[in-house]
Amino acid sequence: MDNKLDLRAKKVLVTGADGFLAHHVVAELKKRPPLTLIRADRAGYDLREGGAVRALLSDYSPDVVINMAGLVGGILVNEQRPAEFFYDNLMMGALVLHESWRMGVEKYLACICGCCYPDGAPSPIKEDMLWDGYPQRGSAPYAIAKKVIAVQSEAYRRQYGFNSIVLVPGNVYGPHENFNLNDSHVVPALIRKFYEAMRDNRSSVKVWGSGSPVRDFVYAGDAAAAIVLALEEYEGGDIINISSGSATSIRELVEIISDLFGYTGRIDWDRSRPDGQAVKVFDNTRMKQTLGYECRTSLREGIRKTIEWFSECYPRGIVRS
Repeated sequence: MDNKLDLRAKKVLVTGADGFLAHHVVAELKKRPPLTLIRADRAGYDLREGGAVRALLSDYSPDVVINMAGLVGGILVNEQRPAEFFYDNLMMGALVLHESWRMGVEKYLACICGCCYPDGAPSPIKEDMLWDGYPQRGSAPYAIAKKVIAVQSEAYRRQYGFNSIVLVPGNVYGPHENFNLNDSHVVPALIRKFYEAMRDNRSSVKVWGSGSPVRDFVYAGDAAAAIVLALEEYEGGDIINISSGSATSIRELVEIISDLFGYTGRIDWDRSRPDGQAVKVFDNTRMKQTLGYECRTSLREGIRKTIEWFSECYPRGIVRS
Protein backbone atom coordinates (compact mmCIF):
# COMPACT_ATOMS: atom_id res chain seq x y z
CA MET A 1 0.00 0.00 0.00
CA ASP A 2 2.69 2.47 -1.04
CA ASN A 3 0.29 4.69 -2.98
CA LYS A 4 -1.83 5.80 -0.05
CA LEU A 5 -4.26 8.57 -0.95
CA ASP A 6 -3.69 11.58 1.27
CA LEU A 7 -7.15 13.06 1.85
CA ARG A 8 -5.81 16.30 3.27
CA ALA A 9 -7.08 19.26 1.26
CA LYS A 10 -9.02 16.94 -1.07
CA LYS A 11 -12.58 17.62 -2.12
CA VAL A 12 -14.49 14.41 -1.42
CA LEU A 13 -17.97 13.99 -2.89
CA VAL A 14 -20.33 11.44 -1.33
CA THR A 15 -23.40 10.77 -3.45
CA GLY A 16 -26.50 9.33 -1.81
CA ALA A 17 -25.31 11.07 1.35
CA ASP A 18 -28.74 10.89 2.97
CA GLY A 19 -28.66 7.09 2.77
CA PHE A 20 -28.01 4.66 5.57
CA LEU A 21 -24.46 3.43 4.96
CA ALA A 22 -23.45 6.78 3.46
CA HIS A 23 -24.32 8.44 6.79
CA HIS A 24 -21.70 6.26 8.49
CA VAL A 25 -19.16 6.83 5.71
CA VAL A 26 -19.57 10.60 6.13
CA ALA A 27 -19.07 10.24 9.90
CA GLU A 28 -15.89 8.24 9.26
CA LEU A 29 -14.57 10.84 6.82
CA LYS A 30 -15.05 13.52 9.44
CA LYS A 31 -12.50 11.71 11.62
CA ARG A 32 -9.83 12.17 8.96
CA PRO A 33 -7.47 15.15 8.45
CA PRO A 34 -9.06 18.35 7.12
CA LEU A 35 -10.82 17.78 3.80
CA THR A 36 -13.68 19.38 1.94
CA LEU A 37 -16.69 17.10 2.31
CA ILE A 38 -19.44 17.47 -0.29
CA ARG A 39 -22.71 15.67 0.41
CA ALA A 40 -25.13 15.16 -2.47
CA ASP A 41 -28.51 13.66 -1.63
CA ARG A 42 -31.51 12.63 -3.70
CA ALA A 43 -33.19 16.04 -3.31
CA GLY A 44 -30.42 17.97 -5.05
CA TYR A 45 -29.49 16.09 -8.22
CA ASP A 46 -31.30 13.28 -10.04
CA LEU A 47 -28.38 10.94 -10.70
CA ARG A 48 -30.44 8.90 -13.15
CA GLU A 49 -30.02 11.80 -15.58
CA GLY A 50 -26.70 12.47 -17.29
CA GLY A 51 -27.19 16.22 -17.26
CA ALA A 52 -27.74 16.22 -13.51
CA VAL A 53 -24.62 14.13 -12.91
CA ARG A 54 -22.55 16.45 -15.09
CA ALA A 55 -23.97 19.47 -13.27
CA LEU A 56 -23.10 18.00 -9.86
CA LEU A 57 -19.51 17.29 -10.83
CA SER A 58 -19.16 20.65 -12.57
CA ASP A 59 -20.59 22.52 -9.58
CA TYR A 60 -18.15 21.00 -7.08
CA SER A 61 -15.14 19.68 -9.09
CA PRO A 62 -14.38 16.90 -6.58
CA ASP A 63 -11.00 15.16 -6.41
CA VAL A 64 -12.58 11.98 -5.04
CA VAL A 65 -16.04 10.48 -5.52
CA ILE A 66 -17.64 7.90 -3.24
CA ASN A 67 -20.80 6.77 -5.00
CA MET A 68 -23.28 5.55 -2.39
CA ALA A 69 -26.39 6.47 -4.38
CA GLY A 70 -28.93 3.74 -5.00
CA LEU A 71 -32.48 2.51 -4.60
CA VAL A 72 -32.39 -0.14 -1.88
CA GLY A 73 -34.87 -2.25 0.08
CA GLY A 74 -35.76 -5.66 1.41
CA ILE A 75 -37.27 -8.76 -0.20
CA LEU A 76 -40.85 -7.47 -0.43
CA VAL A 77 -40.17 -4.15 -2.14
CA ASN A 78 -37.69 -5.75 -4.56
CA GLU A 79 -40.46 -8.09 -5.68
CA GLN A 80 -42.99 -5.24 -5.92
CA ARG A 81 -40.82 -2.81 -7.92
CA PRO A 82 -38.26 -4.83 -9.93
CA ALA A 83 -38.16 -2.46 -12.92
CA GLU A 84 -37.42 0.58 -10.75
CA PHE A 85 -34.75 -1.28 -8.80
CA PHE A 86 -33.06 -2.31 -12.06
CA TYR A 87 -33.28 0.96 -13.98
CA ASP A 88 -32.52 3.41 -11.18
CA ASN A 89 -29.48 1.50 -9.93
CA LEU A 90 -28.17 0.79 -13.43
CA MET A 91 -28.34 4.43 -14.46
CA MET A 92 -26.96 5.89 -11.23
CA GLY A 93 -24.06 3.46 -11.20
CA ALA A 94 -23.11 3.84 -14.86
CA LEU A 95 -23.56 7.60 -15.15
CA VAL A 96 -21.72 8.62 -11.98
CA LEU A 97 -18.71 6.44 -12.81
CA HIS A 98 -18.58 7.54 -16.46
CA GLU A 99 -18.91 11.25 -15.73
CA SER A 100 -16.40 11.01 -12.87
CA TRP A 101 -13.87 9.58 -15.33
CA ARG A 102 -14.76 12.18 -17.94
CA MET A 103 -14.33 15.03 -15.43
CA GLY A 104 -10.89 13.80 -14.35
CA VAL A 105 -11.75 12.59 -10.85
CA GLU A 106 -8.59 11.34 -9.11
CA LYS A 107 -10.17 8.33 -7.37
CA TYR A 108 -13.59 6.71 -7.45
CA LEU A 109 -15.15 4.23 -5.04
CA ALA A 110 -18.44 2.37 -5.43
CA CYS A 111 -20.18 -0.32 -3.41
CA ILE A 112 -22.18 -3.17 -4.86
CA CYS A 113 -24.04 -5.71 -2.70
CA GLY A 114 -23.83 -9.22 -1.34
CA CYS A 115 -26.95 -10.23 -3.26
CA CYS A 116 -24.93 -9.81 -6.48
CA TYR A 117 -23.43 -13.23 -5.86
CA PRO A 118 -25.11 -16.32 -7.35
CA ASP A 119 -28.09 -17.74 -5.53
CA GLY A 120 -26.34 -21.08 -5.13
CA ALA A 121 -22.88 -19.78 -4.25
CA PRO A 122 -21.35 -21.94 -1.50
CA SER A 123 -20.47 -20.13 1.70
CA PRO A 124 -18.16 -18.57 2.61
CA ILE A 125 -18.60 -16.69 -0.66
CA LYS A 126 -15.35 -15.63 -2.31
CA GLU A 127 -15.05 -12.62 -4.58
CA ASP A 128 -14.16 -14.74 -7.61
CA MET A 129 -17.61 -16.39 -7.44
CA LEU A 130 -19.37 -13.23 -8.63
CA TRP A 131 -20.07 -14.58 -12.13
CA ASP A 132 -20.62 -18.25 -11.27
CA GLY A 133 -24.42 -18.08 -11.60
CA TYR A 134 -27.65 -16.07 -11.44
CA PRO A 135 -28.52 -14.07 -8.30
CA GLN A 136 -31.50 -14.91 -6.09
CA ARG A 137 -34.47 -14.21 -8.33
CA GLY A 138 -36.43 -11.99 -5.95
CA SER A 139 -33.68 -9.37 -5.96
CA ALA A 140 -32.01 -10.21 -9.29
CA PRO A 141 -32.93 -6.95 -11.11
CA TYR A 142 -31.30 -4.92 -8.34
CA ALA A 143 -28.34 -7.29 -8.04
CA ILE A 144 -27.58 -7.39 -11.76
CA ALA A 145 -27.73 -3.60 -12.02
CA LYS A 146 -25.17 -3.44 -9.23
CA LYS A 147 -22.95 -6.15 -10.77
CA VAL A 148 -22.60 -4.03 -13.88
CA ILE A 149 -20.64 -1.51 -11.79
CA ALA A 150 -17.87 -4.08 -11.27
CA VAL A 151 -17.68 -4.65 -15.04
CA GLN A 152 -17.66 -0.94 -15.82
CA SER A 153 -15.01 -0.22 -13.19
CA GLU A 154 -12.69 -2.89 -14.56
CA ALA A 155 -13.26 -1.74 -18.15
CA TYR A 156 -12.47 1.91 -17.37
CA ARG A 157 -9.41 0.89 -15.39
CA ARG A 158 -8.17 -1.28 -18.27
CA GLN A 159 -8.86 1.15 -21.13
CA TYR A 160 -8.41 4.53 -19.45
CA GLY A 161 -6.34 3.79 -16.34
CA PHE A 162 -9.16 5.19 -14.22
CA ASN A 163 -8.52 4.65 -10.51
CA SER A 164 -11.85 3.07 -9.61
CA ILE A 165 -12.37 0.52 -6.84
CA VAL A 166 -15.41 -1.58 -5.96
CA LEU A 167 -16.33 -3.04 -2.56
CA VAL A 168 -19.01 -5.55 -1.55
CA PRO A 169 -20.46 -4.86 1.93
CA GLY A 170 -22.33 -7.80 3.47
CA ASN A 171 -25.58 -7.55 5.41
CA VAL A 172 -24.99 -4.11 6.91
CA TYR A 173 -27.10 -2.91 9.85
CA GLY A 174 -27.02 -0.12 12.39
CA PRO A 175 -28.38 3.32 13.32
CA HIS A 176 -29.91 5.52 10.60
CA GLU A 177 -31.21 2.57 8.60
CA ASN A 178 -34.66 2.41 7.03
CA PHE A 179 -37.16 0.98 9.55
CA ASN A 180 -40.21 0.96 7.26
CA LEU A 181 -41.72 -2.52 7.52
CA ASN A 182 -42.67 -2.56 3.84
CA ASP A 183 -39.18 -2.07 2.43
CA SER A 184 -36.63 -2.47 5.23
CA HIS A 185 -34.08 -5.22 5.69
CA VAL A 186 -34.36 -7.90 8.36
CA VAL A 187 -32.53 -6.26 11.29
CA PRO A 188 -34.40 -2.91 11.31
CA ALA A 189 -37.71 -4.68 10.65
CA LEU A 190 -37.22 -6.95 13.66
CA ILE A 191 -36.07 -4.12 15.91
CA ARG A 192 -39.16 -2.10 15.07
CA LYS A 193 -41.48 -5.08 15.59
CA PHE A 194 -40.06 -5.89 19.02
CA TYR A 195 -39.95 -2.22 20.04
CA GLU A 196 -43.64 -1.80 19.19
CA ALA A 197 -44.52 -5.10 20.87
CA MET A 198 -42.88 -3.90 24.08
CA ARG A 199 -44.44 -0.45 23.81
CA ASP A 200 -47.93 -1.82 23.21
CA ASN A 201 -47.58 -4.77 25.59
CA ARG A 202 -48.32 -7.27 22.83
CA SER A 203 -48.37 -10.97 23.63
CA SER A 204 -46.73 -12.07 20.38
CA VAL A 205 -44.50 -10.91 17.53
CA LYS A 206 -44.91 -12.20 13.98
CA VAL A 207 -41.65 -12.90 12.16
CA TRP A 208 -41.31 -13.71 8.47
CA GLY A 209 -40.11 -17.12 7.30
CA SER A 210 -38.80 -20.14 9.13
CA GLY A 211 -35.80 -18.60 10.90
CA SER A 212 -33.43 -21.05 9.20
CA PRO A 213 -31.59 -18.76 6.73
CA VAL A 214 -28.04 -17.86 7.74
CA ARG A 215 -26.55 -14.43 7.16
CA ASP A 216 -23.30 -12.52 7.67
CA PHE A 217 -24.18 -9.31 9.52
CA VAL A 218 -21.72 -6.42 9.70
CA TYR A 219 -22.15 -3.30 11.82
CA ALA A 220 -22.38 -0.12 9.74
CA GLY A 221 -19.62 1.65 11.64
CA ASP A 222 -17.23 -1.21 10.87
CA ALA A 223 -18.23 -1.27 7.20
CA ALA A 224 -17.77 2.49 6.89
CA ALA A 225 -14.31 2.33 8.46
CA ALA A 226 -13.30 -0.36 5.95
CA ILE A 227 -14.69 1.69 3.05
CA VAL A 228 -12.72 4.81 3.96
CA LEU A 229 -9.59 2.72 4.62
CA ALA A 230 -9.93 1.20 1.14
CA LEU A 231 -10.38 4.69 -0.31
CA GLU A 232 -7.11 5.75 1.26
CA GLU A 233 -5.02 2.64 0.70
CA TYR A 234 -6.40 0.29 -1.97
CA GLU A 235 -5.46 0.74 -5.62
CA GLY A 236 -6.40 -2.64 -7.08
CA GLY A 237 -9.01 -3.74 -9.58
CA ASP A 238 -10.32 -6.73 -7.61
CA ILE A 239 -13.56 -6.39 -5.68
CA ILE A 240 -13.31 -6.86 -1.90
CA ASN A 241 -15.93 -8.27 0.47
CA ILE A 242 -16.54 -6.12 3.55
CA SER A 243 -18.01 -8.47 6.14
CA SER A 244 -17.69 -9.99 9.58
CA GLY A 245 -17.31 -13.50 8.19
CA SER A 246 -19.57 -14.77 11.00
CA ALA A 247 -22.62 -16.97 10.38
CA THR A 248 -25.86 -16.17 12.23
CA SER A 249 -29.25 -17.71 11.59
CA ILE A 250 -32.34 -15.50 11.51
CA ARG A 251 -33.64 -17.48 14.47
CA GLU A 252 -30.50 -16.60 16.44
CA LEU A 253 -30.87 -12.97 15.39
CA VAL A 254 -34.46 -12.93 16.65
CA GLU A 255 -33.33 -14.42 19.97
CA ILE A 256 -30.67 -11.71 20.39
CA ILE A 257 -33.10 -8.88 19.65
CA SER A 258 -35.83 -10.38 21.84
CA ASP A 259 -33.38 -10.80 24.72
CA LEU A 260 -32.00 -7.26 24.43
CA PHE A 261 -35.54 -5.90 24.59
CA GLY A 262 -36.40 -8.20 27.48
CA TYR A 263 -39.39 -9.46 25.52
CA THR A 264 -41.09 -12.52 27.04
CA GLY A 265 -44.02 -12.97 24.67
CA ARG A 266 -44.56 -15.53 21.94
CA ILE A 267 -42.75 -15.46 18.60
CA ASP A 268 -44.90 -16.59 15.65
CA TRP A 269 -43.03 -17.68 12.53
CA ASP A 270 -44.96 -16.88 9.35
CA ARG A 271 -43.71 -19.62 7.03
CA SER A 272 -45.86 -18.33 4.16
CA ARG A 273 -43.36 -15.48 3.80
CA PRO A 274 -40.13 -15.92 1.79
CA ASP A 275 -36.86 -16.87 3.46
CA GLY A 276 -34.54 -15.77 0.68
CA GLN A 277 -31.24 -17.57 0.11
CA ALA A 278 -30.58 -20.36 2.62
CA VAL A 279 -26.99 -19.48 3.55
CA LYS A 280 -25.02 -16.35 2.70
CA VAL A 281 -21.74 -15.81 4.53
CA PHE A 282 -18.88 -13.91 2.93
CA ASP A 283 -15.20 -14.80 2.81
CA ASN A 284 -13.38 -11.77 4.23
CA THR A 285 -9.84 -13.08 3.72
CA ARG A 286 -9.09 -10.51 1.00
CA MET A 287 -10.27 -7.68 3.27
CA LYS A 288 -8.00 -8.85 6.06
CA GLN A 289 -4.98 -9.43 3.84
CA THR A 290 -5.34 -6.42 1.53
CA LEU A 291 -6.63 -3.80 3.96
CA GLY A 292 -5.32 -5.30 7.20
CA TYR A 293 -8.78 -4.75 8.64
CA GLU A 294 -11.29 -6.77 10.68
CA CYS A 295 -14.90 -5.90 11.55
CA ARG A 296 -14.71 -6.16 15.33
CA THR A 297 -18.16 -5.13 16.58
CA SER A 298 -19.98 -8.24 17.79
CA LEU A 299 -23.53 -8.76 16.55
CA ARG A 300 -24.94 -8.42 20.05
CA GLU A 301 -23.07 -5.16 20.66
CA GLY A 302 -24.04 -3.75 17.28
CA ILE A 303 -27.70 -4.66 17.80
CA ARG A 304 -27.60 -3.07 21.25
CA LYS A 305 -26.28 0.19 19.78
CA THR A 306 -28.92 0.12 17.06
CA ILE A 307 -31.74 -0.51 19.54
CA GLU A 308 -30.54 2.35 21.72
CA TRP A 309 -30.47 4.73 18.75
CA PHE A 310 -33.88 3.59 17.49
CA SER A 311 -35.49 3.77 20.95
CA GLU A 312 -34.30 7.36 21.32
CA CYS A 313 -35.10 8.57 17.80
CA TYR A 314 -38.29 6.72 16.83
CA PRO A 315 -40.58 8.50 19.34
CA ARG A 316 -39.18 11.83 18.10
CA GLY A 317 -40.15 11.08 14.51
CA ILE A 318 -36.62 11.21 13.10
CA VAL A 319 -36.42 7.60 11.95
CA ARG A 320 -37.05 6.54 8.35
CA SER A 321 -40.25 4.57 8.90
